[in-house]
Amino acid sequence: MQLSTYLFFDGNAEEAIVFYTQALGAEVLFKMRFGEAPVDDSQCATTPPFPADKIMHASLKIGDGLLMLSDGNMCEEEKKHGGYAVSLHSNDLTQGKIWFERLSEGAAVTMPFQETFWALGFGMLTDKFGIPWMVNVEKAMG
Repeated sequence: MQLSTYLFFDGNAEEAIVFYTQALGAEVLFKMRFGEAPVDDSQCATTPPFPADKIMHASLKIGDGLLMLSDGNMCEEEKKHGGYAVSLHSNDLTQGKIWFERLSEGAAVTMPFQETFWALGFGMLTDKFGIPWMVNVEKAMG
């Protein structure tokens, strides 16, 4: 079983793909725009129609995880993210610091990356796309 995160964007999924590729070393596994979907496929019906150049679906490999993205939310009135955070875990403090620093570009940092009672380093931020992130480097237990 694999659990994955699927994020919906307000028309800027392409920018997010580029950002996460650079910030986290993500690998783009799949990317399809609305204009590339089969026109006569009822499973791909888009009402209202989405701009052809926007991302219908993309999959990014980040470490052993999968992050999926879409601009499929851009026609909905309520566009606020909430009730979750995407969490990155590393065993390497330097790597955790790098991830946090890169994700912090244009972000609102809610907790600076620092040592805590459970972690060598932990920090929280909301990135420039409105996505909440937690970066965690746990202390060895025992």
